[in-house]
Amino acid sequence: MIKHFLELADYSSAELRELLDMAAAQKKLYKEGGRDLCLSGKTMVMLFEKPSSRTRVSFEVGMTQLGGSAVYLRPEDIGGLGQREPISDLTRVLNGYVDLIVARTFEHSSVIELAHYAKMPVINALTEKCHPCQAMADMLTIREHFGRLEGLKLAFIGDGNNMAYSLAAACMRLGLAFSIAAPAAYALPKESVEFLKKLGDGSNLITTQSPAEAAQDADIVYTDTWTSMGQEEEKHQRMANFKGYQINDELLKVAAAGAKVMHCLPAYRGLEITNEVMEGPQSIVFDQAENRLHFQRFLMKYLLEEGTEEGMRHEA
Repeated sequence: MIKHFLELADYSSAELRELLDMAAAQKKLYKEGGRDLCLSGKTMVMLFEKPSSRTRVSFEVGMTQLGGSAVYLRPEDIGGLGQREPISDLTRVLNGYVDLIVARTFEHSSVIELAHYAKMPVINALTEKCHPCQAMADMLTIREHFGRLEGLKLAFIGDGNNMAYSLAAACMRLGLAFSIAAPAAYALPKESVEFLKKLGDGSNLITTQSPAEAAQDADIVYTDTWTSMGQEEEKHQRMANFKGYQINDELLKVAAAGAKVMHCLPAYRGLEITNEVMEGPQSIVFDQAENRLHFQRFLMKYLLEEGTEEGMRHEA
């Protein structure tokens, strides 16, 4: 059976914990100079409707480190998924060429359709709905710094976007409390909140318009850019609407002692986060950026070995 990685709700708490355990073990192997060339001869294609730096580099390096190779299709190469040719046609062509699809698309429905026609695993590298790889890399980072996930509180300050949605899903599945402070017009949709609550302890998901309320006693304070790719025309309005939704020294005073600060990047210093906090001792921003490589590298191994004797053991 083909296993995809499209959103965190598709995976149980136990499955997500196992992915983190094995990603951590494989990271240790690589940090100690070892190598796992389990994907020698395998090829991954990256279908990107949006340009990227961290996502492209982390996936491409990860595949190379596993002994495989990567083909990158730029936005102009694709011509818009489903526009120049149907997604069903493109996917069935790729079935004969490659072993894995990594897709970074605008519409979440695009990765769903890719997975429907694919005879290989499909990884969601970002859609307008969710960003599951980033969220899992973040969970790996949090666990490294705190030694656990259960019982911690993560506060998200800013837009109730795809990043907030995936972080909330990860928190619900893995036992963290999640609070989000966003202006009313940018809050997580009510239907999304109700769905997310069903993934875990619903009482641990709090929505508010107050950054101070969300950050109260938080172990992790997290933010994202106020204006994401594709929202450039809204930039000035968003800057006005999100005024006050900044991670700064004052906000961190209400968080837990020793709280860590996270940002999925790119960061616009002076807007959603101050330069002082970004470069300060509480920031673990670049640790989480590095862990994109380590989580995704194991994810590729896991998906391509799933169903084999080796994959069923889930060994790194």
